[in-house]
Amino acid sequence: MAMISPSRRLRRTPFSEGVEAAGVTGYTVYNRMLLPTVFRSVQEDYHHLKEAVQIWDVACERQVEVRGPDAGKLIQMLTPRDLRGMLPGQCYYMPVVDETGGMLNDPVVVKLAEDRWWISIADSDLLLWVKGVAYGYRLDVLVDEPDVSPLAVQGPKSDELMARVFGDGIRDLRFFRFGWYDFQGRGMVIARSGYSKQGGFEIYVEGGDIGMPLWNALMEAGEDLDVRAGCPNGIERVEGGLLSYGNDMTDDNTPHECGLGRFCNTATAIGCIGRDALLRVSVEGPVQQIRPIAIDAKTLPPCDRPWPLMAGTRKVGQVTSAAISPDFGGGVAIGMVRMTHWDAGTPLHLETPDGSFDAEVKEQFWI
Repeated sequence: MAMISPSRRLRRTPFSEGVEAAGVTGYTVYNRMLLPTVFRSVQEDYHHLKEAVQIWDVACERQVEVRGPDAGKLIQMLTPRDLRGMLPGQCYYMPVVDETGGMLNDPVVVKLAEDRWWISIADSDLLLWVKGVAYGYRLDVLVDEPDVSPLAVQGPKSDELMARVFGDGIRDLRFFRFGWYDFQGRGMVIARSGYSKQGGFEIYVEGGDIGMPLWNALMEAGEDLDVRAGCPNGIERVEGGLLSYGNDMTDDNTPHECGLGRFCNTATAIGCIGRDALLRVSVEGPVQQIRPIAIDAKTLPPCDRPWPLMAGTRKVGQVTSAAISPDFGGGVAIGMVRMTHWDAGTPLHLETPDGSFDAEVKEQFWI
């Protein structure tokens, strides 16, 4: 296996020292930063995530900060989700689209104040798009990437661990809400959210100097909880239908194709770039859409490129993420399927580098 050569273009994170000490065995590159992908093994990390608690270095989820009198106006221009009712203290999952209605990113947006927002982005150059929109429309805002590095605490024991470090009040934090909590005299934004279905929190660590003190405090407080370093897990992600921008969707796809229509209030999201294109889509409906796909397989190669989904000799879709699930048996996958074959129970077959496998469209994701 070839190594990744370090350089100033590939940034370490405020938690890299802790990640390395914990025995990371695999990385990917995400927003020009290191993102851990494996510690003990994907399977062992998967079981531990479902049983205990993990600390994830997700500093690569960079923030686009928008602040100033026109901040709310600019944020609404980016998304077909109607944000008029959003209050400071809330987090929203927010599809971001271009002028054609194509997905540019699927971040979580954090409303700190009426004139200050953070967009917690997936892997893309969204900062440049937001800057371009702000400049092109002459909006009274500042757009920048702040020194904020998210650290996630995920797993069924996450409430207990977080309460030990930040106090019992954090147990009352509601899903997709955030609050300010003190750590060593430093106020931190903490949200009940995260890229798993096992429950947990995301800590928006402002200032890289406090990164390792926080990492070490969480590790020490959770020793009897079997706390470990972890990372987003490819098996659990697919089981839960958590989409990966750049893998399961790109700017060629609309939110409706990605199953994100429930996050689009296109008729009332006045000012959204791409609104006219999405109004047509919302009326006509998509011709393809994300679906859970079960695969009759005991092993699968890495899904590092789309695999064709076939009905006989006709391609009717593609699988973009796949794994073998220890808990549910066989292969689980995320696929984009044509409307002619997307009904639950539809039998298909999947072409992979290791051969062809029987597959079936499922009604819902596994968790």
